Amino acid sequence: MAKRKFLRDVDPKAFDVMLGFENYLAKSSLNRIHAELIKIRVSQINGCAYCIDKHIQDALKIGEEPRRIFVLSAWRETPFFSPEERAILALTEEMTLISQHGVSDNVYDAAINILGQQYTTEVMMGIIAMNAWNRVGIATGRKPQ
Repeated sequence: MAKRKFLRDVDPKAFDVMLGFENYLAKSSLNRIHAELIKIRVSQINGCAYCIDKHIQDALKIGEEPRRIFVLSAWRETPFFSPEERAILALTEEMTLISQHGVSDNVYDAAINILGQQYTTEVMMGIIAMNAWNRVGIATGRKPQ
């Protein structure tokens, strides 16, 4: 396989569009730990090794507990995540796997009830952005450093 070029190297304007997500999220009220949990979980589901590696490192740098990262793929089976985080992770999974059955009323309504409309919107934008980054990373053959 020939080395694939990263988006930024071929079309900086396209890369700038992706950075628009990041600029929005940086100005939002999305908690940094919540943002990294979203990024890691989306990347686990999509199988993007580059992003899993990058965002685990980022989460550890901001104080996330390694134990929670270790069990993130089985979050429902642990007591380690708050009700807010559980709502975020449920929405993350359903939005990432949207082709399977959409986003259920139960998951969406729980997010709104627990997080509020604005924060749920910010969470959704984080999920959308990470799914987009995963597609760029996987399609261009990004690998962990």
